[in-house]
Amino acid sequence: MHANRLSELLSRSAHAASVPAISFEFFPPKTEAMETQLWACIERLAPLRPDFVSVTYGAGGTTQARTHATVARILRETTLCPAAHLTCVGATREELDAVARRYWALGVRHIVALRGDAPPGTAYVPHENGYPYAADLVAGLRRAAPFEISVAAYPEGHPESRNAQDDLDNLRRKLDAGATRAITQFFFDTDAFLRFRDRCAAAGIAAPIVPGILPITNFPQAARFATQCGATVPTWLRDLFSRETETTTALSAIVAAEQIRLLQSHDVAGFHFYTLNRAELCHAIARLLGAGG
Repeated sequence: MHANRLSELLSRSAHAASVPAISFEFFPPKTEAMETQLWACIERLAPLRPDFVSVTYGAGGTTQARTHATVARILRETTLCPAAHLTCVGATREELDAVARRYWALGVRHIVALRGDAPPGTAYVPHENGYPYAADLVAGLRRAAPFEISVAAYPEGHPESRNAQDDLDNLRRKLDAGATRAITQFFFDTDAFLRFRDRCAAAGIAAPIVPGILPITNFPQAARFATQCGATVPTWLRDLFSRETETTTALSAIVAAEQIRLLQSHDVAGFHFYTLNRAELCHAIARLLGAGG
């Protein structure tokens, strides 16, 4: 039943819209085993010809060296276009400018510019000699080199924002500073994304707003991530996964496929997949959407 439902949903998507633009997010490995897993994931997804792949940066800038090494290897060993995450946390302007110049010299042309999270258990405090917020970092990157720059957007609001308008104003500042697109935090309430996109349009924001998609490989983990970032987990989704035990993979694919089908029906033409360095669900969904020819 799950397989038939998945085939039906993705067939409807394929007939309803052209092949969407896709991108994938990876995180840099901490161990040799994780390195092997990451590269198996990259090799599996590369034939889908994503527009770009992004590589994350740990809280407090803790994975700078590993991020750089992963991006460098992607450039050396694949034909993928890597987008390196860069955050404001714990670094001076001069240090971040130097990182940006090194990336440009390496051949990186796309940066995902973020304020970044403080180390666990601490509040974010701008570095006294740093870029205080993402909009400031975007402006600095614009001065450093002609990067393509993506920034973050939050359909249900950043956990630290005072209100929805404040959050929208911050997104506008980042785009006005020179960012070329916004990639959203993942969400499971599709209506929340559509309402957010409408608010962006009403505010005169014309830059692409790319929805972030998190295929659920582990529901308790996904629910924990959602709690941390302020994303709603609908009751129907909790109920669905609480009842299923043996068909989680197929069920997860159906949930993501239905979300994508609905977004496509509202003229969304691109999707950014949070892979968690696991390829199979992302590959199945993107392939059935027509990615990779």
